[in-house]
Amino acid sequence: MVSSSRFTFNEVRAIHASSSKVVCCHFSSDGKLLATGGHDKKAVLWYTDSLKPKTQLEEHALLITDVRFSPSMPRLATSSFDKSVRVWDADNPGYSLRTFTGHSASVMSLDFHPNKEDLLCSCDGDSEIRYWSINKGSCTRVSKGGTSQVRFQPRLGRYLAAAAENVVSILDVETQACCHSLQGHTKPVHSVCWDPTGDYVASVSEDSVRVWTLGSGISGALEHGGKQNDDALSSRRLDRVSGGVQCERLGGLRQPR
Repeated sequence: MVSSSRFTFNEVRAIHASSSKVVCCHFSSDGKLLATGGHDKKAVLWYTDSLKPKTQLEEHALLITDVRFSPSMPRLATSSFDKSVRVWDADNPGYSLRTFTGHSASVMSLDFHPNKEDLLCSCDGDSEIRYWSINKGSCTRVSKGGTSQVRFQPRLGRYLAAAAENVVSILDVETQACCHSLQGHTKPVHSVCWDPTGDYVASVSEDSVRVWTLGSGISGALEHGGKQNDDALSSRRLDRVSGGVQCERLGGLRQPR
């Protein structure tokens, strides 16, 4: 059990997804399925009520780097070191519906657009981002900016958060323009995520967890196990978190200093 003054977590059950490393997971939007993937080149679908496996998806030739469910349809997408992206029917996942190739390096991450059911994006180790039409089975656009992870803004899907090295870029999905460059990490960013409103972005690296807000222009650094900085007590919306937060205005955002 993990607890704090604000909440408590209890482990429900541990499942052994693979004898190899598991590096990614994602719940379906209805919460009925959990997908996992990793070094054994397989994606596994699990029933969340029983935590028993539903099926294994075994078409990738190398390790799987990311798994994502569509937020609006029973579809699952997987990316791999084999430089491909595959789309599966989560209800009948006997074989992949689409296989997208075109990346010249290992595909590191992918995501479905929140309301454009036909749109999927992926990024590779050479910082290339590709947008795919699921219906047409083809690449529609190519840009640069992400090497480790890409995530669409929830609900509207106007922006794409793309992590590359120690920077998170906020890209306009329509124009591909970089609207914001979120700098503050000293080590490579491994993961990014949005809050459900699409107003906040969190980024994770070995040095810190940083929370950025596009609306009010605040960023804050949350250091695991660190002492609370008194300056953080006056920062808006982040005053209850343990860790130091100091901000200075930088364009439309505030960056930790």
